[in-house]
Amino acid sequence: MTSAVDGLKQRFMAMSQPDADGVYRNGAAKRKARTELAMGNLTQLWNEACEAVSFDVPATGIGLGAVGSLARGQVGPSSDLDLVVIYEPHALTDQQLNELANKLWYPIWDSGLDLDQSVRTVAQCEAVTDRDLPAAMGWLDVVPIAGDTGLIESTAVSILERWRKAARKRLPELLGSAKSRLDEFGRMAYINQPDIKEARGGLRDSVLVSALAASWLADRPHGTYDDAVERLLDVRDCIHLVAGKDTNMLLSPYQAKVAAMLGLADPTLPDGEREAKSIDDLQTLLARVGRQIAFSLDSTASRAEHSLTHDKPRFAFFQVFQPRGGGKRQAPTFDVIAPGVAKHEEEIVLAPGAEPAADPNLVLRVAVAAAEYGLPIAPGTLQNLKKCPIGDRNWTDESRELFIRLLASGPALLNVWEDIDFIDVPGKLIPEWLGVRNRPSASAAHRYTIDRHMVEVVTRLGRETPSGGRYDDRHYEALLLAGILHDIGKRPGVANHAAEGARHATVVVERMGFDRDIVRWVTLLVREHLTLSEFATGRNPNDPNVGDDLAGRLDHNPVLLDMLFDLTRADGSSLGPRPARPSPNSTGGANGVKRWCAPCTTPPDTTCERRFLACAKPICPRISRRLRKSGVHITFRSLRQIEIRESGCML
Repeated sequence: MTSAVDGLKQRFMAMSQPDADGVYRNGAAKRKARTELAMGNLTQLWNEACEAVSFDVPATGIGLGAVGSLARGQVGPSSDLDLVVIYEPHALTDQQLNELANKLWYPIWDSGLDLDQSVRTVAQCEAVTDRDLPAAMGWLDVVPIAGDTGLIESTAVSILERWRKAARKRLPELLGSAKSRLDEFGRMAYINQPDIKEARGGLRDSVLVSALAASWLADRPHGTYDDAVERLLDVRDCIHLVAGKDTNMLLSPYQAKVAAMLGLADPTLPDGEREAKSIDDLQTLLARVGRQIAFSLDSTASRAEHSLTHDKPRFAFFQVFQPRGGGKRQAPTFDVIAPGVAKHEEEIVLAPGAEPAADPNLVLRVAVAAAEYGLPIAPGTLQNLKKCPIGDRNWTDESRELFIRLLASGPALLNVWEDIDFIDVPGKLIPEWLGVRNRPSASAAHRYTIDRHMVEVVTRLGRETPSGGRYDDRHYEALLLAGILHDIGKRPGVANHAAEGARHATVVVERMGFDRDIVRWVTLLVREHLTLSEFATGRNPNDPNVGDDLAGRLDHNPVLLDMLFDLTRADGSSLGPRPARPSPNSTGGANGVKRWCAPCTTPPDTTCERRFLACAKPICPRISRRLRKSGVHITFRSLRQIEIRESGCML
């Protein structure tokens, strides 16, 4: 016996196909059409179920509603259906409810559609949304389908009212959920294979924006934000079409096809080049929309938090009787921490009287303050900083000092760099940055885009040398600059990105105005940032020429060896969590280390895959003596923490 939903999944796919030239167009209209089709067929299914059961279904007291993407009108080609039967107690017996539910759910399952279903009273709906934040997010949009639509609508109103009443208390929980997802899934703008729903800047964040707006704590953004959400939904739809299933993971095998379906493939280019460029363009698209959605969430959350602060009375009852308080609201206070920069309500803001249009270094002072104090930049401040007259030829002693302080801020640099990159500051300071911005890495070992990887590397560069000493100011500056520039040469068609990067690094650091020694050190470190990995994986420690070769590459300078070691260690440790296991015949991994280390009875750690974990012994004494004869003293104790790639691969 057929049902109203038979073939619905196939109809979703059929009406979602790209046009004759392979491009998925009019995504919003297609989502609306799929939603209307689903709602119409589900209404018919309800009527069929009511006729098929052995009892009379009452006209009031029970109804079918939609939640989630179906309620929001965002149904994808392979999306699941989120449905709920809401009923009043005593409207039906438990047996009758079970019979009716079976007549609804089984036809949907038989059709091949994924289903997320529930049967609840109004009180149960309220209880679930009160205690379960993810459920509350999905249930803020409850749309009636069939049955007692008034009951569904009143339930939706009740849930929304309860959300608004509890929003003040639940705001920290809501923002905490966003932080947890960021820690788990990362930022969509910087992930090579992102989860476009759960990653920072993904579809889940757009749901949070709507939830904040529904709380009446802040207004909902529009314009470019709406465009970004719709474009991301287009990406989601194309993933469904390419994968043939409900998934939000933009995996490597899907990317070229998804890019072509989005109209990003240039038909005038050769096949291989066309696919590579389309994937780059897809990554750029995701970075743009992801940054916009993330910024919209941050700005909406900031306004919500401020509304909580300012809606509270700024005085206690007994202050009414104190002359100082006078029962009046106090003006906002600004703690000025740098010229033009202040702290206000746990955010970095512009100080009163600051003029961004007349102060080119203001954006760097704000960034440094945010990193060193561990506070976010207020969204309004970030927008105002667009007025700063930033240029790559305007470097001064102050701007160089600020830039180095920013690079030296450690893990705090990640969020701050993301903020200033949203307003294109790095590309204005270093135009060469635009050549790698948002570009995915060709290597499967890299989780992050090239630009994000370089920022990650910088956060791992400390002041302490491998031998336990400390770098002086100038060598530390060179190390940080080498970190932020080491992969600047990873551009389309470049065979040796280290050599290409060295060429760009020289130009960049000279233009910044650093002295000749720092320029030379940065150039050398960028040029040789693969050398230690190459030596450990492919050079013979018994070869008398090896030591001379390494010493010559490092200008016979032991400090540069320390710096190169630190850069290599930071580069390897920031690749990502999914390195592949070296082959048994490879000279890399533990075998490569054993050839370079003193004899060790401790077996290699085979669980750490591409890590140098064979032992904690110093470099082989024969190699150490040979290098010292060449003027280089091995100051690091082991290669324990350097992650490597197999011979022939590039970090």
